[in-house]
Amino acid sequence: MLINNQFYWHEFFVNLSMHIHHVIPIEVNHLFPVLDTKLIELLRSLPDEGWHRPTIAGEWNVKDIAAHLLDGNLRHLSLARDKYYGDIPEDIGGYNDLVAYLNRLNADWVKTYKRISPRVLTDLLETTGKEYTDYITTLDPWAEAIFPVAWAGEEISTNWFHIAREYTEKWIHQQQIRDALGKEPLFEKELYHPFIATMMCGLPNQYKNTAADTGTSVMVTIQELDEEWHINKTDEGWVLRRETRLEPDSKITLDMDTAWRLFSKGITPDEALEKVKIEGDEALGKVALGMVSVMA
Repeated sequence: MLINNQFYWHEFFVNLSMHIHHVIPIEVNHLFPVLDTKLIELLRSLPDEGWHRPTIAGEWNVKDIAAHLLDGNLRHLSLARDKYYGDIPEDIGGYNDLVAYLNRLNADWVKTYKRISPRVLTDLLETTGKEYTDYITTLDPWAEAIFPVAWAGEEISTNWFHIAREYTEKWIHQQQIRDALGKEPLFEKELYHPFIATMMCGLPNQYKNTAADTGTSVMVTIQELDEEWHINKTDEGWVLRRETRLEPDSKITLDMDTAWRLFSKGITPDEALEKVKIEGDEALGKVALGMVSVMA
């Protein structure tokens, strides 16, 4: 029997996740309209052939990813804004079951929207994108989010982190479209920095099972940004820092293109190794390459 209410979802995710993650808020609300404008302008410029270009997102083509973005808008408005829980999963016992369920939802939606014309799809993206942005601006950034950010290992997330996670989803999928079409990537610092800063919040969860002495430190750098993220081992576990006095035991340097592909499963860690520089403890540094900051 399905339990069609918010309590089910809240309890499920609390039981699924592992710890609360504390970082400085990443401001992204003002960037959703920027991303949406770029997306709509791009889609409206596409010839018929462009919609059917293959992408790095598995079997999805450009139109499939656009349909998935529309699904994200509509699903979030329905669940979070309207409190409508019409499709509750059964027999989910953990993270892998949840991912399988979400993958089924995504596949069903994309299959359905193959019947919809590119023009209708683009119009719907434009309309729902504005509604989505209007909704998230009403949220208290420090209030508890409807869902925690599971890939960061959280059992409770604040709205600002949930919204930042949603920003990374929209950034990644539009970038997949741009990559398939050979268009200018979303590498402006204004757009890329909050994207990668949010992705880096998955580092403590990635290292949670890595044994190391207290005081061990790993540094990750995106070379074009010339900025650093540090993951330090404390008595309580691994903690993400923007600055640290500890000398890194391992330094990992990635370029912007490799980073977004790697952390969104666009390339494998082995493929990334050809473009990643690791200094110091190589085994410790390689742990970071396995991080996946998406629900997939």
